[in-house]
Amino acid sequence: MNTFMKTIDKLNVNVSCLGFGCMRFPTKDGKIDEERATKMLDDAYKAGINYFDTAYPYHGGESEPFVGKVLDKYPRESYFLATKLPCWEIKTLDDAKAMFQKQLDRLHKDYVDFFLLHSLFKDRWELMRDLGVVEYLEEEKAKGRIKFLGFSFHDDYEVFEDIVNYKDWDFCQIQLNYMDTLYQAGMKGYDLATKHNIPLMIMEPIKGGLLANLPEEVDGIFKAVKPDYSTASWALRWVASLPNVKVVLSGMSTEDQLADNLKTFSDFELMTDEELAAVDKVASELQKRVFNGCTGCKYCMPCPAGVNIPGNFSLWNRFGIYQDKGDANWHWNNDINESEKAINCVSCGMCEPQCPQKISIREDLLRVTKTFREIE
Repeated sequence: MNTFMKTIDKLNVNVSCLGFGCMRFPTKDGKIDEERATKMLDDAYKAGINYFDTAYPYHGGESEPFVGKVLDKYPRESYFLATKLPCWEIKTLDDAKAMFQKQLDRLHKDYVDFFLLHSLFKDRWELMRDLGVVEYLEEEKAKGRIKFLGFSFHDDYEVFEDIVNYKDWDFCQIQLNYMDTLYQAGMKGYDLATKHNIPLMIMEPIKGGLLANLPEEVDGIFKAVKPDYSTASWALRWVASLPNVKVVLSGMSTEDQLADNLKTFSDFELMTDEELAAVDKVASELQKRVFNGCTGCKYCMPCPAGVNIPGNFSLWNRFGIYQDKGDANWHWNNDINESEKAINCVSCGMCEPQCPQKISIREDLLRVTKTFREIE
């Protein structure tokens, strides 16, 4: 089995394009199922995966020590270990110093290959910058305790641009898939990173599994071109075919997912024009399934009643596209506060004249409430 490798010329390393994301291991009684997860990591390593990505909060804090323990059996120079500084835990520079040492101890390692500032938003980035955390991590890099320094990102493009322009980063990690080309950094961020010679690691290539389980009539577009290819493989290959994407992270939680992903990245072939056209058609068909045309511009905000209008519509439209009740219910209960939900609309109508899309906001908020009540 020849796992697809990519060269990062800037860093003079060769990485497996498929990276093992260590946030969705199989579980047992609420904890990592260590027997199954160990075998999955072992199988991945033996198949040629050499990039393992963990973080401080994954699996309630269990992931770092578990991954470090499993990888101890292999020569340290034979794999790349990535983890991330939990920036939300950092209030002072001393906090950052103590946390980095704690993470090395948890991993049972003398150094981290790829170290990231985790989940940067505007305010979080500005705090890390102003505390001098970036400069401190550069000092650790000079000592050899960090090989390559980067960041992971979860905000709008303008914030991404500000971070990219701050320094010559070794790499960065963004969310990207064929349905999220305009979301967060998106393809515009891909182009900016490429311009600045910043290699990219990609998270959410399958959008949390949604792009692995498409509605049958949409999935048929893929099956007509490559009937033997899994639905998930289309999403992974679309991202991996981008030249400046060096690692595509997959949070594999079952043995079948690992096997399918290894199949995708063995004897890997870049996407053909026919396949790219199929992806464009699938994306177009999925986008047609939205309930309304909200673009998230926020011209309707703030709402006098406290309703997060674009937030409600985003979750509603996500359900319309993918028709995944479990996913919709989880995000409805975790991504939006009760005080911000559609049911709090008082039908004052102040929002509607401000909407460039001319959406019947009050009527649609009633439909949002009805939809999620039925899902629950």
